[in-house]
Amino acid sequence: MNYLSVCSGVEAATVAWHNLGWKPVAFSEIEKFPSEVLAYHYPDVPNLGDMTNYKEWDFGNRTVDILVGGTPCQSFSVAGLRKGLEDPRGNLALIFCGILDKFRPKWFIWENVPGVLSSSKGRDFGSFLGAVGELGYGFSYRVLDAQNFGVPQRRRRVFVVGHLGDWKPAAEVLFESESLSWHPTKSKEARENATGFIAGGFGAYNQSDVGGTTKASGGDLGGGSETFTITLQNSTAYSIREDAIKNNMSITELEISNCLSSHQPSIMSHHAQTFVMDKPTKKTMAVRKLTPIECERLQGFPDDYTNIKKDCPDGHRYKAMGNSMAVPVMRWLGERIKDRN
Repeated sequence: MNYLSVCSGVEAATVAWHNLGWKPVAFSEIEKFPSEVLAYHYPDVPNLGDMTNYKEWDFGNRTVDILVGGTPCQSFSVAGLRKGLEDPRGNLALIFCGILDKFRPKWFIWENVPGVLSSSKGRDFGSFLGAVGELGYGFSYRVLDAQNFGVPQRRRRVFVVGHLGDWKPAAEVLFESESLSWHPTKSKEARENATGFIAGGFGAYNQSDVGGTTKASGGDLGGGSETFTITLQNSTAYSIREDAIKNNMSITELEISNCLSSHQPSIMSHHAQTFVMDKPTKKTMAVRKLTPIECERLQGFPDDYTNIKKDCPDGHRYKAMGNSMAVPVMRWLGERIKDRN
């Protein structure tokens, strides 16, 4: 099968689908560093740049079987101004529909943040679904969390899967028959096990090392500062003030062994302002930033996937991973589409 990837980033889809034997017809990415990553790993695949120029695209005799893309999420994010489809970035969702209409792939996958469900009281998302429906696509959508697919981070995203002419294959991709019977106990255990892997897999502080409990709390200190307190059994309470370690160590979120600050649900933000605890001994510990390799692992990429040149800036690598889809989620979707194609 051939696929066209738009808003490609560093291509989670291609990493996920390589073993399926699927081939990318082209990418569409405008940011400089992700484009360099694409050129480094996939020199034979054209990067068409701005997706708004899709009317000029021509692939000759090559067909497009799948269209995949996560249009920019800023205008749909609960943290943004919520301009929705009035924002040019939000309108890229409708450009996505134009590309569907031009190439008429059998399948499509569209990804966005959960905030899209409530943007403009649901009207924005409804406009998008209405548009793909008018184009003849049946569709299904579901919120999937990366932590349930083998990576140690909470990352909830809305996925819309569409199938030309029929909604049933799309629903079969997104919903397993066994998922209709929810088992809360098992689900809770799965989440805890996934979160615990953060500590075991990436050298972070692990509460089992001291045989006690870990607690996290956050509160406003005034002036926008926040304190996160980590309390260890039979040890000292550690408080970290955001305004005390600004610049390259400003804290916007903190997750340590299943303890989340309330204002950021993901372990990795777009700027990777996430910290883990190294514990050299049972009495001392240090706060550190996740490394670029750890961020790649959180998204399911190979180590050093974005380390494409000498002295490659860490900031570019952090941003690329923060904007990417999770590879294991895309692999799961691809495998389920292949089984029904």
